[in-house]
Amino acid sequence: MTDFPQPGMRMEALASLPAPFDRLAFVDLETTGTRPTRDRITEIAVIPVDGGVVGEPFQCLVDPGVPIPPTITRLTGISDDMVTGAPVFARLADELRSMLDGRLLVAHNARFDAGFLRNAFRAAGQVVALRELCTVKLSRLLDRGERRHNLDSLISRHALPVGDRHRAMGDCQALPALLARFVERDGVEVVLEALGRQIRRASTPPNLDPLRLDAVPAVPGVYRFFGEEGALLYVGKSVNLRARVRSHFADDHRNDREMRMAQQTHEIDWIETAGEIGALLTEARLIKREQPIFNRRLRARRGLLAWYWDDESGEPPRLVQVDELDPADLGRVHGVFRSRMKARERLGELAKEYRLCPQFLGLENRAGRACFAYQIGQCAGLCAGRETEIAHRLRLKQALGPLAFEAWPYAGAMAIRETRDEREERHLFRHWRYLGTARTEAEMAELLADGDEHPLDIDMYRLAVDAIRGGAVVEPVE
Repeated sequence: MTDFPQPGMRMEALASLPAPFDRLAFVDLETTGTRPTRDRITEIAVIPVDGGVVGEPFQCLVDPGVPIPPTITRLTGISDDMVTGAPVFARLADELRSMLDGRLLVAHNARFDAGFLRNAFRAAGQVVALRELCTVKLSRLLDRGERRHNLDSLISRHALPVGDRHRAMGDCQALPALLARFVERDGVEVVLEALGRQIRRASTPPNLDPLRLDAVPAVPGVYRFFGEEGALLYVGKSVNLRARVRSHFADDHRNDREMRMAQQTHEIDWIETAGEIGALLTEARLIKREQPIFNRRLRARRGLLAWYWDDESGEPPRLVQVDELDPADLGRVHGVFRSRMKARERLGELAKEYRLCPQFLGLENRAGRACFAYQIGQCAGLCAGRETEIAHRLRLKQALGPLAFEAWPYAGAMAIRETRDEREERHLFRHWRYLGTARTEAEMAELLADGDEHPLDIDMYRLAVDAIRGGAVVEPVE
């Protein structure tokens, strides 16, 4: 069985790796749970390896400042008594940062370890640039025929050195040997290709501080790119802000527009949300209000038209302005169109498909005579007395049905509720008009009491309908 990595030991397989893989920091953490934004680190182990030579390892218990759950103590053996008197993370931050700076962080499930470290550094008032390599992902690429890629399976499969399992240094010691095993078995070129897939992601825009890019959290929310002198370039949303922001700057799939945006980006900021619905609503609101240079979708759209039809009257459909609709009229509105021409074209298509009378619909003016569509067999004959009004009305209702707005199903306002960790948000709507997002009871009361008339925004309407259809948590609030 392979020896444990010792300071000064030269690992020939790792010495064969070129930059940037020649400077590595193998890391393992023990924590109070699995949520980087809420749980805390209880133990840290780092083994630096530069040019294949093992450096001086770092190992330390950490006072998490919160009780360690009994289940975690049973798994790791780390108890509250053991961490009493241990340093808090802030006291270790400078030493750890010096070990991690300039090295690739290598961990088993690296996203977990890097996430905890980023949050711990942030709580200590520091932002670190971490580029990570994940040995789980590496194993999945190089051992495609295997089903299990947990550390116990890899220790057994590759005859790795076994330390004190589920303690930071015990697990950390297996990782340099694992990477060496892959190089020895598959060759440098194969391993480099697999490693390259993981770091071939974000290149920092030339005018953006790399630490700012690294500070973006892996949570739902909205991000904004700013150019020189604060000009707003772009607003976007994601359920994982860090991954989405980095994807804009990935060399692999950069197009001309992304290239221009990257070159102009001087600053980024973000707004965290409880979930995807909040991110979608915030993105739409910011784009409409701030008109970013590179956004095309979701810009404020005025003058949209819809067909209004009362199926209990004998009147034909008429075009109305969407943003001037009364809430009581929503159940009689059909379709959304950018122009009168587009609206008439769509109604004409429906008339042909359902053999409706263009003359009744106002699409043809042949007063006192049967319409041209009837003469060529495309109208069932309302204008010629060959069809009853009720039969024509039923077909018109069937034709317009797929274009109908959703009827408002509540007596008053309702809230779409989202939660993440300790964050709760309620997105308030009344008659499909978005009132705003509340994070406290006081904010909700203020939004509900606001007497301002909110216009019907078609994008907000669609977001609300999609959320409800998708099974979002909805509750009446008045």
